[in-house]
Amino acid sequence: MIGFQEVFSIDSLKELVTEQGYNYFAAVDTPEVIDDFIYKRPVVAIASKYPIVEVAAVEHDSELASTLGLNSEFTFSRKILRATVTLPHIGNTDCYVVHFKSKRPMINVDEHNKDLAPEQNIIEILKANVAGGWGSTIQRGSEATLLMIQMIARREATQQPMVLMGDFNNDLADGVLSHLLTDTLRFAPAFDAKTYLAKYCLNDSWDLFIKSYLNTDEVVSDEAILSDDESIIDTNCVNTKNIDTPKAIPLRAPTHYYGPSNSVLDYILLSSEFDAGYLGSFFEVSGYNTYDRHLINPEFERDDLSTDHGVVLVTLTLRS
Repeated sequence: MIGFQEVFSIDSLKELVTEQGYNYFAAVDTPEVIDDFIYKRPVVAIASKYPIVEVAAVEHDSELASTLGLNSEFTFSRKILRATVTLPHIGNTDCYVVHFKSKRPMINVDEHNKDLAPEQNIIEILKANVAGGWGSTIQRGSEATLLMIQMIARREATQQPMVLMGDFNNDLADGVLSHLLTDTLRFAPAFDAKTYLAKYCLNDSWDLFIKSYLNTDEVVSDEAILSDDESIIDTNCVNTKNIDTPKAIPLRAPTHYYGPSNSVLDYILLSSEFDAGYLGSFFEVSGYNTYDRHLINPEFERDDLSTDHGVVLVTLTLRS
């Protein structure tokens, strides 16, 4: 499966991925057409080699949103896609593709206002950045929270495994999104909490990969065919011989660069069925890679239309 975070031309992308063997494709929104072939407001989409049996746009709980202090007009900045995919061995799996609100400030000001003195102009820009940046943070955190609530409710109703992938526009360790990885409960009976939390919580695929990497033989994934954007799951792998020397924990590659800084903004989160440490799991994360050649060593003829993010790839191996 591949999750796409910024799709401008749905038909063109569908044609491209079909050529690569991804015969199932879905989107739940359409980009805005400005003029003929010029688009804005891109949407998310998913492509799969396995049957997609249900597709829906996630609807948030309006009553809960009101309780959280959000107004009645709150909406996800981009529609969130939920596709139920029939995967080998594990059956119907709910796959969510997201592109959470960016860190770009929500309040815009004229940066070259000639009616203001230079100092006053800077002050207005500063205020817009502080308030607008916080507004974007509220939106992004609210999107993640309301989505997680819907995912938990869906899990309770269907018992189906979950995959969440996309551009989170934030570090998961940041308090704004850290609740996506909630693994403890205050005031709940310890035994009950431990028993049921694993079933309803998500895991960062990187953490699951490190767990498998440190406890199993080295795993090398087959090269996957990439098409366009930031999230992909490949289900092929090859085991290599045992390695007796202690393994060094690999460093996680950034998925985004901004000037001299870098960060991980793109993630694949998985439910307990993909956690080798969970008794009822079917798969383990045997490979984790970030495809970033187009960012590290770009070639214009090859990469002029490439995404500005690294592509996260996860390899899943059926547990024996």
